[in-house]
Amino acid sequence: MFSLQRYLTLAKQSLLALGMSFLPLSSAWAHVTVHPKEAPAGSFVKLTFRVSHGCDGSPTVRLRVQIPEGFVSVKPVVHPLWKVETVKKPLATPYEMHGKMITETVSEVIWSGGSLPDGLMDEFSIGVKLPDRPGETIAIPAIQECEQGMYRWIQVAQPGEDPNSLPEPAPLLKLTGGDSGHGQGHGHGHGHGHGTR
Repeated sequence: MFSLQRYLTLAKQSLLALGMSFLPLSSAWAHVTVHPKEAPAGSFVKLTFRVSHGCDGSPTVRLRVQIPEGFVSVKPVVHPLWKVETVKKPLATPYEMHGKMITETVSEVIWSGGSLPDGLMDEFSIGVKLPDRPGETIAIPAIQECEQGMYRWIQVAQPGEDPNSLPEPAPLLKLTGGDSGHGQGHGHGHGHGHGTR
């Protein structure tokens, strides 16, 4: 006779025997991630942060993205349902762009005022000029705040450690082989509108 309880027990044992091979996929899907995952070093790009769930069923109401050192010309994309604000800090080494001396940079971008239900997904974007450090993989910490609870996506894997094994891994961006001259003049045209792809 068919027993649902027996079936579930066998299914659970099968997953354990496989080393829970399906969990990394579902776990990775649940993280706040950045897209694209690779971009040319020194280029202007649009980075999109994907929020795919809430906090144990509670809606997401705030997303804070911490901008790493070396990221400049940061421009958040307007999201029609959320308020966006930036936190700035002085640059250790000012630089000149379009004849103007740049003395400060964005250290954090914050989207708030909206409500993203647990069962839905949304995307939040910035335009940015990346540092010219080919081959480097950079963690971009993100704090996801919900009506009840929060996730701090700030953990970075140690050498040899699988990032998907971390409970709350930071989004990672790999800088690829340089972008000599292309896209260096203007950041305009990148990151206008909502969403990616």
